[in-house]
Amino acid sequence: MLVKRLTRYFLTVAYFGAGILHLVKPAPFVTITPHWVPDAPLVITLTGLAELAGAVGLAQPWSPRLRMAAGWGLAAYALCVWPANINHMMMDLARPDHGLGWAYHGPRMIAQPVLIWAALWCSGALKRFQ
Repeated sequence: MLVKRLTRYFLTVAYFGAGILHLVKPAPFVTITPHWVPDAPLVITLTGLAELAGAVGLAQPWSPRLRMAAGWGLAAYALCVWPANINHMMMDLARPDHGLGWAYHGPRMIAQPVLIWAALWCSGALKRFQ
């Protein structure tokens, strides 16, 4: 199915790019990490590596099982980083100028469950539940 394949390619590129950013320019990610996360710089490095691994697994066409595992992994990843996105929104909106504002944070909050579902759907991880 073309839409599923395009979604998989989009997520592959998006997660690969995000993984590179986490490794090359970690400071913005460390800044939005909730205070209760231990050793934020290490966590940001590990999340970057997880994004890269997930992107590689999602991209490959020869092993449906590996692709499904990558889908589950990226879905879990997107769920686990949601607190950082919420923290970023709360910190940003609390600023006097409201930072990036609701025009940025509203769609970002809505997009998180969509990313979770998309990773599961395009990887074939949902097949066993259909």
